[in-house]
Amino acid sequence: MLVGERQSDLIGQTDLLRIPSLSDLTGCDIFLKCEFQNPGGSIKDRAAKQLIEDAMERGELKPGMTVVEGTAGNTGIGLAVVAKAYGLNMLAVMPNDQTPEKERMIRLHGGELMAVDPVPFKNENHFYHTARRLAEERDDCWWANQFENTSNARAHYLHTAPEIWEQMNGNIDVFVSVAGTGGTIGGNSKFFKEQDSTIDVWLADPDGSGIYEFLKTGEYVSHGGSMTEGIGIMRLVDNFKQAKIDHAVNLPDQDLVTISRYVRDHDGIVLGSSSALNVAAALAAALKKGAGQRIVTFACDLGERSASKLYNPEYLRGRELSPEPEAIDALFERYRSLGDKVLNVSWNND
Repeated sequence: MLVGERQSDLIGQTDLLRIPSLSDLTGCDIFLKCEFQNPGGSIKDRAAKQLIEDAMERGELKPGMTVVEGTAGNTGIGLAVVAKAYGLNMLAVMPNDQTPEKERMIRLHGGELMAVDPVPFKNENHFYHTARRLAEERDDCWWANQFENTSNARAHYLHTAPEIWEQMNGNIDVFVSVAGTGGTIGGNSKFFKEQDSTIDVWLADPDGSGIYEFLKTGEYVSHGGSMTEGIGIMRLVDNFKQAKIDHAVNLPDQDLVTISRYVRDHDGIVLGSSSALNVAAALAAALKKGAGQRIVTFACDLGERSASKLYNPEYLRGRELSPEPEAIDALFERYRSLGDKVLNVSWNND
């Protein structure tokens, strides 16, 4: 049992859960790292804590100052949680098309929220550039810069991956992760490859992200869009440069509907959209590699944060998605036939 002086001391040491239904169907053990157990309800709490603590140690951030960050939601919530624990303020700049659940949580944790229109990254009014400008204009502000600040990946290299390694007794065959800022897959994969170079690292990418195409062709090109929030990158950032990746797979949003309903109905596990993408990719890895694999991925946040999108039939129909899940046998058959849609990439960047 953890005992902390600050709420931020409770970040980490989350449980590992085997998904019974999909594990039994595939003959593999598919494990979820339950990051929704963190105080702010997501894996981004880890990055938030490392970003703030490293900045305070360097003297860049002092009590009374304001942390400013552009975020799709979860990092903003995590930073608000950690900021208050250290006597700091928090200003989150967020696109106004994210779920209201996340907006509500930032405010509940004492953060200030600035909602801006969603625009392409090259537009100076993009939430990333807006946050940077706001921080640069005031001496009492500090920009967290989660994409390029490698304290993000460091959090996972120092803490998340060693926790998993200990929980799995060093017996891991496959590690699966989405990438938003690249910190999670960067820090974890780097640690795992140092322990055992044979661990197969899979990147899960949604439509609308360019990572899959970058790993395939060297250029960031996106197709379509996804309801997953904060997942996918259209540029090479410092945290992602640390990643060690063997395979990449792009999966459509309709599969997230099927996977989320299946594990909810069979296991009582409510996945958010990014977590459903992780599990879908873990399933793809299990079917490609065959029985006997030990596979680890993340339940990135509280599933309830996807209530207004992934679990909202009206929203799904508006995106031309069916609220009715595909039969699991049909999904399995498609995944067994992914073939060259699963990239062999050997991304190492050394």
